[in-house]
Amino acid sequence: MKKTTLLALLFLGGVSVFAQKTDEQVLKEIYKQALTNSNSYAWLDHLSNDIGARLSGSANAEKAVQYTKSEMEKLGFDKVYLQEVMVPKWVRGAKETAYILDNKTKINVPICALGGSIATASTGLTAEVIEVHSLEELKKLGIDKIKGKIVFFNRPMDNEQIESFHAYSGAVDQRYAGAKEASYFGAVGTIVRSMNLRLDDFPHTGAQSYGDIPKSQYIPTAAISTNGAELLSKTLKTNPELKFYFKQSCQQFADVMSYNVIGEIKGTVTPDNIMVVGGHLDSWDLADGSQDDGAGVVQSMDVANIFRKIGYKPKNTIRVVLFMNEENGLRGGNKYEELSLKNNENHIFALESDSGGFSPRGFSLECDAANFNQIAGFNTLFEPYLIHSFVEGHSGSDIGPLTSSKIVKAGLKPDSQRYFDYHHAANDKFDAVDKRELELGAGTMASLMYLMDQRGIIK
Repeated sequence: MKKTTLLALLFLGGVSVFAQKTDEQVLKEIYKQALTNSNSYAWLDHLSNDIGARLSGSANAEKAVQYTKSEMEKLGFDKVYLQEVMVPKWVRGAKETAYILDNKTKINVPICALGGSIATASTGLTAEVIEVHSLEELKKLGIDKIKGKIVFFNRPMDNEQIESFHAYSGAVDQRYAGAKEASYFGAVGTIVRSMNLRLDDFPHTGAQSYGDIPKSQYIPTAAISTNGAELLSKTLKTNPELKFYFKQSCQQFADVMSYNVIGEIKGTVTPDNIMVVGGHLDSWDLADGSQDDGAGVVQSMDVANIFRKIGYKPKNTIRVVLFMNEENGLRGGNKYEELSLKNNENHIFALESDSGGFSPRGFSLECDAANFNQIAGFNTLFEPYLIHSFVEGHSGSDIGPLTSSKIVKAGLKPDSQRYFDYHHAANDKFDAVDKRELELGAGTMASLMYLMDQRGIIK
């Protein structure tokens, strides 16, 4: 018997085996592999501890590209390749310093420059402080009360919100646009309360934007830890004329070349239909980014790994996409969509993991009512694994730009209560990730990919 004929019979045998299994049986195999034979924790260990922080444009980001490409080549993809994307290169420089100057007393507080900020003068910046709680309050105060001062944005994330991402979205505008808005009124700098629900000494960085204002109007901006924000606010109440000092030496360089890392398994029935699963390979620079988003990267890789180990050949083409530059530009997601349109590709489903490696609870879905009802109808299959939340909402930033004639997007929805303890901070390290929770997430993602591959989307 010819080798090609034998391989064809073996392949057909594999298809018939899966055709004879129930969805319950396949999901049980998927979770078994995820919890007993996964590579995700080992991959994350290397990304976090051997490579480290992976801010786009950095040497470590390039190391992460080469490492994940090499690991995906070992998984038996039909094709593994790099997709070029130009990314910003911002460098933090020396560790920032700051203190409250209350009369003659200096009280040190933890800060970190926000991504894309300019530096202070080499001697630092000292000025009086005015506290505000919103961009609207800033505008009402006007130039007379703001000019020459450091604006202190001190709106906490809303503790009443059960869903922590809602609390985040309700507070993050002051971080992203605070410096730009304050500069209109003559502020010399801004300090922003960290996006964090607990009180601690970790300042949380993140992207900020000067928008289209002239570079001559850029002002330095930094995040202050929640404990530091509480102390500054309290001290201002007793001494409104206190001064604040901070020093940072960050720099913005010209854009550099980087890459999305892509592994492709060709579909056996409808190869022109593409299903994406991914996370973002870049991280902020204060820590190794294990939760944001090393976890999503290795979980996405593990989907292909699990399919290989159970012998599953997908009907549709599956792409594992590790996006570059989600944190400070979304260049990777936008480039992927640009080339998808250029190549006239048809994406039917996209799944992203970018909410940490905590215990999975369900999925956040962007789709029409028919497809939402189909996915929510999988709840009885997922109940044994404590997956119970199927909600409409944001799926993921990197898959956000994707468009096709009809596409369903999903975001893995882990328990989010601890996520913002680590998000963009120096404690987002490997030891903050629980191996079992990470693997449960990989199994949950592989299960939904399997079900969507089998059922397809409702057009």
